[in-house]
Amino acid sequence: MNLYLAEFAGTVPDDVHVVMVLDGAGWHGEKALDVPANITLIALPPYSPQLNPVERLWLYLRETSLSLCVFRDRQAIIDACCDAWNRATKDPKRIQSLCNYPYIEAMSS
Repeated sequence: MNLYLAEFAGTVPDDVHVVMVLDGAGWHGEKALDVPANITLIALPPYSPQLNPVERLWLYLRETSLSLCVFRDRQAIIDACCDAWNRATKDPKRIQSLCNYPYIEAMSS
């Protein structure tokens, strides 16, 4: 995450400050990171899936492709995840229906 933040910060123009909204993953906390001066991190409150729409996509992937499976090795896990992701991204309307909360639609229209 530190490498990502550093690389991302380097793409931001000098007169721009970025606010990133992150979920509560342990490696997303400011105490665990070296946050560049042109980035501010804001953590989502716990148990707020409506503020993190991609959680519904992850749930869909688990329910339709990745649950109740036994994988022979690490590469099989990676292959299954890639296959699930590629199937999901072939159906943008499904992704939109999973991730589109009313407040997002109101803000984007």
